[in-house]
Amino acid sequence: MPARIPTIDLGPLRGTDGERRALADELTAVYHDIGFAVLVNHGLPAGYLDNVFAMMAEFFALSDEQKLFIDKRESRHFRGWEAVGTEFTNNRPDVREQIDVWSERPALAADVVPAYLRLLGPNQWMPDDVIAGQQALTLDWFNRLGTLADEILSLFALGLGLDADHFCTAFDKNSMSLTKFINYPPTPEGSAGVNAHHDTGFITLLAAGPTPGLQVLDPAGDWIDVPVVPDSFVLNIGEMLQAMTGNYLVATAHRVITSEPRMSSAYFHGPSLDTALDPIRLDQRFVDAVEASERHRAAGFMATKEQTDAGVGDMGSASHTDTYGDQLWNYFARSYPDMMQRHYG
Repeated sequence: MPARIPTIDLGPLRGTDGERRALADELTAVYHDIGFAVLVNHGLPAGYLDNVFAMMAEFFALSDEQKLFIDKRESRHFRGWEAVGTEFTNNRPDVREQIDVWSERPALAADVVPAYLRLLGPNQWMPDDVIAGQQALTLDWFNRLGTLADEILSLFALGLGLDADHFCTAFDKNSMSLTKFINYPPTPEGSAGVNAHHDTGFITLLAAGPTPGLQVLDPAGDWIDVPVVPDSFVLNIGEMLQAMTGNYLVATAHRVITSEPRMSSAYFHGPSLDTALDPIRLDQRFVDAVEASERHRAAGFMATKEQTDAGVGDMGSASHTDTYGDQLWNYFARSYPDMMQRHYG
């Protein structure tokens, strides 16, 4: 029987130390296994997700001419709106339009090194007379989901036998998180709203909305549907945690294929750009668990554009970059080759 995506109640986050530790062990076991779960009782106010989806619906109902006020192609920091087919995942265009909003930072010089520091910069915002309160709601969304993501990272730290604040030092003035506001039209035959991939950062929180379409590659190699659960988040981890835990936690491949229009919003919790992807020293039982599992030993990473051109499979790279910033730079190089060429040659 195919695996199922579990539902995890985050209520114990606000419970006793023992309840938090039990939740940490449950979470860590799930992300050693299938790598996806639906989170309920997350603590955000009732109706808050409805407000975010209402803002998205208002924006995506605008004409393309109005959306071009925040044209991503004009941002050397890769922020703003992009039309359907702009982003490439594994050399294939994604059938979705979206707004990308990264952590709001002052821009550095266009030739600063290391190159990934060029990604720091300001976002683009719609005027209030077109979309009232878009900037304020987005920044509030960023803050709330960043807080929740930090709490989840503390659970992973406990579940891995580390101090609860182990990952906190990775977040400073150069940390880079991302929110995507996404609009999927029905997926054409043979395509995908977003093609199969791993995420890059520490963890991803997805407000998946009421429309199905998100699919996960389970440990048996079958694509299974993520259930639709009202007022929930879908949680998965990125390649940073896979690298830092020596493949004990695994970034799971996922994609979107939808038969009807679908909106969602994903928050990708990213640390400082110079955060090293060096393995954490873990208890021997975690190391032994990886050694005992061919699936974990062989878990790969997203290939760079150069590796893909050389014939490496989509998520078949045996290596990863040294830092989170290099991971992001590779992501933009393979996902937005035209924009990368336009701004950086």
